[in-house]
This record gives sequence, structure tokens and C-alpha cells, in this order.
Amino acid sequence: MPAVRSDFITDYDPLADAWWDPRGPLAPLGWIARARADFVPAAPADRHGRARLLDIACGGGLFAPHLADKGYRVFGVDLSIQSLRQARAHGYDVTVRADIARLPFGAESFDVVTAGQCLEHVPDPYAVLAEACRVLRPGGTLIADTIADTRTARVAAVTLAENLPLPGRPPRGTHDHRLFVNRERLLATARAHGVELRLLGLRPHLRDGLRFLAGRREDVRMVRTRSTGVLFLAVGRKR
Repeated sequence: MPAVRSDFITDYDPLADAWWDPRGPLAPLGWIARARADFVPAAPADRHGRARLLDIACGGGLFAPHLADKGYRVFGVDLSIQSLRQARAHGYDVTVRADIARLPFGAESFDVVTAGQCLEHVPDPYAVLAEACRVLRPGGTLIADTIADTRTARVAAVTLAENLPLPGRPPRGTHDHRLFVNRERLLATARAHGVELRLLGLRPHLRDGLRFLAGRREDVRMVRTRSTGVLFLAVGRKR
């Protein structure tokens, strides 16, 4: 059996120039970032500009445009130096190179913590989630999106997405289905660390997707679904 692929998130440096390409291999991450931002609450008026948001595995900063009016000082953590430079150039206030399973921040130091499209790339996503809960203050919001450990997700995210010759196709080897995330364990881990999560599915808007493939649209809206069997988002508040 081949080794589990758990290092892709350290390999983004060669793709740094593609972060903001609307038809490149990282384009779908921008679509998901916009959907994730819908769950980021506006900072309280008395803390506008001082509230802190941590984006775990921030990549090239695709989240930034959707946070501009939310009132947060935005921190990004990633292992890719080139990606962090992109994030800083696109509006992140602070960027830090660090292991996302060992965050270099104190407990209860952020009002919002997000982890987008990274849990399915690490050997222990539940340790990353526990760290996210640790640095989240009581009453703060946790948002994560990832891929479920189902056969349907394996077909959709690996067999089809990585092999069909279409715009927005991720590089082959991006995903290892053995790292896909168990939803029940994710919920239990968050609960054990004071966060009660709810899950909802995400999928591309069909008409947008067809127009994107035809070269008539550069972005695709994500639609919420009841099924969490492929791509799903988790959101909750810390007790």
C-alpha cells in the first residue's frame, strides 16, 4: 500500500502564482472561502478593528476579500512561505509560518477561528481542530470546511476532480482519500473542547458551474445542501 499523502499543504510554494488565477487549479478554494465567510459574524461595534480572526492554513489569502467589512484584525497561519507572502499582499494583517497542529498562540486569544480545506490534508485533523478550539475565546465562532470520509467523496474529489481535463482541476495527488474526515469524530472532538458544531453540505451552483466550464464565468457560488457526504462545512460557538 502506498504511503499516506499528508504533506500536500507544505507543497504550495510552486503554486503560489496560481492562488489568484480565477481559472487555475486553486480557483475552487476561492469559491469555498466565500461560502465560509457567510458564517463569520461581524465584530461587535465596540471591538471593531480590534477583534481577532485566525485563518488556519490561510494559503494565498483567498479569504481576505470576504472579510474586509467584518471588523477583524486578520491573522493567517500556513507552512508555505510563498503563500503567506500572497496572503499578506492581499490584506492579512499578520502572517505566521507554523505547524497548524501546534499553533503559536495563547489559549482563548481569537474571536473567530477558521480552518478551510486543510483538515483533509493532515495526518491528524482532530488535533488541528482541538488546537482551533484551544485558541478560540468563549463565545467565539469556529468555522471549518473539509471533505467527508465517504466513497462518494473519494469519487468526486479524487477520481473525477483530479482527472477530468477541466478548468479549476486540482493537481493530481492533491487528495489522499485516507485522510478524509470522519464527521462523527469531528463533532465529538469539538464537543470535548467546548464547541458544539453543526454540519451542512456544500456543492457548486449548477448553472454557475456550467458557465464556468464554458468560459463564461470566473467564479462559482456554492450552494448549501442537507447532504454532508462530500464537501461539508462545520460551524459552532465555544461555550
